[in-house]
Amino acid sequence: RAQSMVKLYTDAATNQTHSAAGILVIADQKQYQFKQKITASNNHQAEFEAAILGFEYLSRNFPNAQNVFFHSDSKIVIDSLDKRYSKSFAPELAKLLTLHEKFPLVIDQWIPDKQNTGAHSLALQALKA
Repeated sequence: RAQSMVKLYTDAATNQTHSAAGILVIADQKQYQFKQKITASNNHQAEFEAAILGFEYLSRNFPNAQNVFFHSDSKIVIDSLDKRYSKSFAPELAKLLTLHEKFPLVIDQWIPDKQNTGAHSLALQALKA
């Protein structure tokens, strides 16, 4: 059945050797959590990979979502989406924009770190695993 509104929060965590993504979805007053290690070599790339994973997760698990509110504490990800341009992360942005097109409405919003603790905690858990 169609979910009218889905909130997606993504975050990445990076240390010297690994990166990980945390994804938190809120739909129908329930929380869905997903986390995994990723291949990114720096934090900005990791943030893009986390966002891509988040939208792939939505495509698989919430394909009928009408309105997606995407929250990230990565200014570069949100700015790139707003401008539809990224000099350094063009392939990642193109993939992310293609994933956006699977949903009728996507609203991208930057949030401060302190409002993204759910996704951040998941990314840290995956990083330490």
